[in-house]
Amino acid sequence: MMEAISGGRPVSRGWATVLILTTSLLWSTGGLLIKLVNCHPLAISGIRSAIACLLLLVLIRKPRFNWSFPQVAGAVSYCAVVVTFVLATRLTTAANAIMLQFTAPIYVSLLGLWILKEKVGLLDVITMVLVLCGIFLFFLDGLSTGGLLGDVFGLISGISFACFFIFMRMQKEGSPIISVLLGNILAALVGLPFTFVQFPDAQSWLILVLLGVFQVGIPYILYSIAIRSIPALEAILICTLEPVLNPLWVLLVIGEVPGPKALIGGIIVIASITVKSIIGVRSNARLETTS
Repeated sequence: MMEAISGGRPVSRGWATVLILTTSLLWSTGGLLIKLVNCHPLAISGIRSAIACLLLLVLIRKPRFNWSFPQVAGAVSYCAVVVTFVLATRLTTAANAIMLQFTAPIYVSLLGLWILKEKVGLLDVITMVLVLCGIFLFFLDGLSTGGLLGDVFGLISGISFACFFIFMRMQKEGSPIISVLLGNILAALVGLPFTFVQFPDAQSWLILVLLGVFQVGIPYILYSIAIRSIPALEAILICTLEPVLNPLWVLLVIGEVPGPKALIGGIIVIASITVKSIIGVRSNARLETTS
């Protein structure tokens, strides 16, 4: 594993798929675990990231910082992702939080056109319109259930996740896991002072350890290994398992049910992105076959 993290020989395509599936499964526990912690939302984010930092430092051992713009911007974007997702999960339903975060591919298309000079096709435009319709339904439910602020944080989390993805793609040197390490350090610095606002109880500390190790630390390590051996679009498609499972765990354990408009909006968002990803993967495969 150490060799793969530091840029050694990539794993096979089959193992990469297994690692991405495992990553999605571990990520999906975030909504439930965050709901079960009894302390300030920013403290949850800070403690979780601090624990993840310790795990990453143990495994990476000698991180190589080049302090390039993409590396630092990736870290700032990552920090924004993890902080706003925790706030969204505590202030609205887990389903709203995760599905709004998974609007990220739409912003990737827009930012890719602006920053990476990548073209946006008709399918991209149609998908963006459908996703915006889905987001509108989220906010209709938020106005009636009091979760509007949480939905706003969920939307910011999606935009931040897209920025994180863009800055990862811009990096040409070093390992992407370094941006994750820096991002967790920033999130820890932002959130740890709020621990004194509402100190976690014993059960909450146990859950925070689980969040730091199994919901953040290990999944991002697995993702950094797998992404070297599997196409990005295919990885995104596999990761849509997360927004399906995340609210399911919360529903089964806590009984939290998203509003009907938000549920319809979530189906529109996930279906639109999934269909676009499938068409994109097939188009790429067709091009590779003919070339």
